[in-house]
Amino acid sequence: MDVSFLEPVFTASGPYATVCADVTHTTENADTEVELRVRGIAEKLTEQGAPEAVVEAVRSRLLEANEGGEIATLRGRALVVAADGSVVLDQLLVDSPRQEVAEWSPTPNLLPILRQLPGRVPHIVVVTDRVGADISVATLVGKPEIEDEVEGDSFQIRKFQGGGWAHHRYQHNAENKWVHNADNVAERIASLVRRLHPAFVLVAGDIRARQILTDRASGLWSDLVVSMDEGGRAAGADREPVDQRAAALVAEHEGREEADAVEKLASAGAHGLAVTGKAAVVEALRKGQVETLVLADQQDPDDTLIVGNSPLELGVDQHDMDALGTHGTVVPAEGALLAASVASAAGVVVVPRAAMPGDIPVAAILRYTDDSTPKAQ
Repeated sequence: MDVSFLEPVFTASGPYATVCADVTHTTENADTEVELRVRGIAEKLTEQGAPEAVVEAVRSRLLEANEGGEIATLRGRALVVAADGSVVLDQLLVDSPRQEVAEWSPTPNLLPILRQLPGRVPHIVVVTDRVGADISVATLVGKPEIEDEVEGDSFQIRKFQGGGWAHHRYQHNAENKWVHNADNVAERIASLVRRLHPAFVLVAGDIRARQILTDRASGLWSDLVVSMDEGGRAAGADREPVDQRAAALVAEHEGREEADAVEKLASAGAHGLAVTGKAAVVEALRKGQVETLVLADQQDPDDTLIVGNSPLELGVDQHDMDALGTHGTVVPAEGALLAASVASAAGVVVVPRAAMPGDIPVAAILRYTDDSTPKAQ
């Protein structure tokens, strides 16, 4: 998972309110139910000492569920609010939260959020017909960051159904225009693939348009194509089957990423490109060696690290900080590890603790090693 979206959290000033809330809005009494849940969260934050500006920021965001529109379709929502009341993280969850969180603390409690985020898998969805296509690019299902429309030539786009001397010419003209329009769509997709490196390209819509488009796919993205029969560009066409298929593909890729991370720990460790355990991972993060931080979904609750003036001034104990020539603050280990991952542009994968080798809470796959790199145990 690319965790660069957490950067605003770690550049804001704490303490922080961390919230995972159920905002389901599907019953007749949904407005009242949401208000009661939000009131309970606000009271918990107030009891823990959160200032009114922070509590009000949480309250107002969560009560948006009662205002209708797309926001009312969410089932779970996660917020992190900084000490000045600014919302530095606002994310949908895959469902109503398995674990409700309402916490005011010196560092944000991000692991419960990461465990319940939809898979952040870059992907492209194309709904095509014989004139053009609607193209969207997203990392979260149903939340496109880029929406594009390619429109081609629609004059004489339909094959001529009559007979006579002009029949074959009309047929040929229509087919040529379909191909020309598909070429335009294919070029746009290729441009997006080059820039964004998606995990898959889902193609839906008119069957003949899909066939022509996938035939025109370049080697750059032909292996990424997944085609489906449902979906269309016509006004009022149901987009839900397309979103459901995209969600299923994202879940497959996310599950594969978790399994690959655990497998890669073993294979990379055999070549010295993985480390396990807190001390070894901390050292690797300090040196910018970590390609992927692998965190168990259940961390040791009292585990801490020491952080200096930057996220990469990181130590297991004061001896580490003395070696760095600085002092630091004791913080929960998982938050410090995540902050260091963001600062060093490392990816993060959260996996079940039972899948971790030796029941350890943290490991890392490395970009490179040096003579001081410990071997994985």
